[in-house]
Amino acid sequence: MNGDYVSENEANISVFDRGFLFGDGIYEVSAVIDGKLVDNDLHLSRLERSLNEISIPLPLPKEEILKVQRELIARNSLEEGVVYMQVTRGAADRDFGFADDMKPTFIAFTQVKNLVNANSVKNGVAVDIAPDTRWARRDIKTVMLLAQVLAKKAAKAKGFHETWLVEDGFVTEGASSTAFILTKDDVIVTRPNSHAVLPGCTKRAVMKIAEEQKLRVEERLFTAEEAREAKEAFLTSASSLVTPVIRIGDHVIGDGTPGPLTKRLQTIYLELARN
Repeated sequence: MNGDYVSENEANISVFDRGFLFGDGIYEVSAVIDGKLVDNDLHLSRLERSLNEISIPLPLPKEEILKVQRELIARNSLEEGVVYMQVTRGAADRDFGFADDMKPTFIAFTQVKNLVNANSVKNGVAVDIAPDTRWARRDIKTVMLLAQVLAKKAAKAKGFHETWLVEDGFVTEGASSTAFILTKDDVIVTRPNSHAVLPGCTKRAVMKIAEEQKLRVEERLFTAEEAREAKEAFLTSASSLVTPVIRIGDHVIGDGTPGPLTKRLQTIYLELARN
């Protein structure tokens, strides 16, 4: 918490913090498996990029942030879970305008999570389809997550694990994940990076694996209908790793079990994460 290690009950921020008042901040999440950070260089680079996009300086050099992450893992004896980081513009009297020299607020904490053997990762999940109502700069990992909160709440109420969001007839991404499909012709398809989607770190790692495995990949737009007709589907994120999608809405994907390609990518990704 701004340079100090404190218990969660002692961690306090000002009621005038702009992250609280305006959602004026950025967050990042890195997975931890076997006590080691996964894809963390990608997450730190994305943190820096997102902060640059809204003119908040890094609170510490990336090398120092890495030390903070490792210290938190050690202090909390974290073997499997995530390290969450959040940087806001800082605290000041409430005003839409802000001074250029504000001191950012920086917090980080760990959470224990079952990542590798989660039921969702092993057996697959069902995803809903819903309109994408978010703002236009989804490539920035901002703490303004109300649209995602409501989308995931609605999905859970209907028995779904996640929601794939649709804009202008095409899938953008999940409420908290990147969407992938495998076509009948064995082509992996995912939407290209743009202002419309978050540039996923796990996505990038999986794309590298696909390239090394000589798999066919297309970064292009695809519809919800094409997704329903896919041979396989899966989603990725730091906290869900590579998770099979076995149903989209009421439509079962394949035979309703994790497909062979998805399981292959899962295995390779975990091997790399642990080495």
